[in-house]
Amino acid sequence: MEKRVVITGMGIWSCLGKTLEEVRDSLYTGKSGIIFSPERKEAGFRSALCANVELPDLKPYVSRNLRQFMPEEAQYAYMATRAALEHAKLDQEYIDSHEVGIIYGNDSVAEATMHALDKFREFHDTAACGSGAIFQSMNSTVTMNLACLFKLRGINLTASAACASGSQAVGLAYLLVRSGMQDCVVCGGAQEANLYGVASFDGIQSFSVRENEPTKASRPFDRDRDGLVPGGGAATVIVESYEHAVKRGAPILAEIISWGFSGNGDHISTPNVEGPARSLELCLQNGGVDLRQIGYINAHATSTRIGDSREAQAIARIFGDYKVPVTSTKSQTGHEMWMAGASELIYSTLMMKNDFIAGNINFENPDEDSACLNILPETREAHFDMFLSNSFGFGGTNSTLIIKNL
Repeated sequence: MEKRVVITGMGIWSCLGKTLEEVRDSLYTGKSGIIFSPERKEAGFRSALCANVELPDLKPYVSRNLRQFMPEEAQYAYMATRAALEHAKLDQEYIDSHEVGIIYGNDSVAEATMHALDKFREFHDTAACGSGAIFQSMNSTVTMNLACLFKLRGINLTASAACASGSQAVGLAYLLVRSGMQDCVVCGGAQEANLYGVASFDGIQSFSVRENEPTKASRPFDRDRDGLVPGGGAATVIVESYEHAVKRGAPILAEIISWGFSGNGDHISTPNVEGPARSLELCLQNGGVDLRQIGYINAHATSTRIGDSREAQAIARIFGDYKVPVTSTKSQTGHEMWMAGASELIYSTLMMKNDFIAGNINFENPDEDSACLNILPETREAHFDMFLSNSFGFGGTNSTLIIKNL
């Protein structure tokens, strides 16, 4: 018998805030987290725009000996997970006596890998890499660090699926809990916010060059968009079975109703319409959801010309005459990449719990494709009990989640 799957805790480290309350207020007021970075311009970036993500201080929580194993994104993930566990009322005593798993999205560790290899090349000695280098440079660095720091003894898995990584991590946790194979899973996504992790993106001219107006640079669905803005941080969601949550007296925030996924089977970087549309369609079918039950769509839309257009066509194809409100929170955060699927689930849940939809800021003029959607340019007071969140990535990997209010 399949179990109901619920969300009992959330934690985030974002350019919009480091607590759920800060992030909620930023969403409501349309605050942008995008800045101009002189460091990037001096380093040779075509675009010096990025999200302003503060590096946390882990000294009060993690010993120096253990911090040496943690690259930037693992540090963000630690803070987000610490907050999520507290939100879910999961203390260390409970974790020590129960099997709690972890599935986290991550798809790069550029800076840590670069620094270690620079030391090797400088001194011509592999020992110069440092004893923590291997643990910092592996894609599974977030899950291996968090599992050890929080003593998690259930599944320990990294979802590496480009910009769908965070969403895929939540989806996989949902499947394990629904099947009864795990009672509780810590899941989410992390993205390093340093310049090295996105230098190659800048090199293929993926980024907006609207440098004189940083807060207006990320403009998903807008006719005059000229590229995305890179972001980062981490977002953690605690997922468990409804029975397990009730038994331990946990706060129940929402229910994961369905997960849909697909592959484009096409170009490595240029998305098509068929793949995203199939992810949407399967998510609705898998959850037995009538599309008119969906009160809000958090779009993947990153502010790229082709990506936004293809997603708009996919949504229009599936939803037809039903003009569900659509926004992309990337207008405020930039593209949080491996983190985005998890953070946008949190952003949307905060909206749902507080009866508003954050506006798609900087949306001034639709293009031919976005004109078919009901895109909200400004925050709107609105009550909805179910939302859909899209995440799509390079290689044609697509993931869609449907979440219900409880």
